[in-house]
Amino acid sequence: MLGAGTVLGLDLDPDALDNCQQNLEAFDIDNVDLVNGNATDADLILRQKFEVVVMNPPFGTKHNKGLDLLFLEKGIKLATRAVYSLHKTSTREHVLKKGEAWGTKPQVVAELRYDLPATYKHHKKASVDIEVDFIRFAIS
Repeated sequence: MLGAGTVLGLDLDPDALDNCQQNLEAFDIDNVDLVNGNATDADLILRQKFEVVVMNPPFGTKHNKGLDLLFLEKGIKLATRAVYSLHKTSTREHVLKKGEAWGTKPQVVAELRYDLPATYKHHKKASVDIEVDFIRFAIS
């Protein structure tokens, strides 16, 4: 994975880890360790630091209010250089302020649109088009 020495995938959903493993095998990538665990306990589970953390936390709105920031804070604790994370554009100002308060230098590196399929019981539509920011949080 772009010359990385250690790559680790962490997810609570075993199906997501199975899909990831299949993709790794399809692309002949063999330097990734997959761990089944809760990202909110990642610093306790992993007990190590990583140069870069890439994450796609749950959006921290409605039923998951604040969960995105909990994930982000854990990612920042695990990273020595940078965290790359996806967040709803509608929460941009709040997320950037939190990143700064936690000692990082946040920068929106891409503005994306994401077609979110209905994955939870509270989702009423088959899918929703969401504006998403891909943000880099540089660790000072």
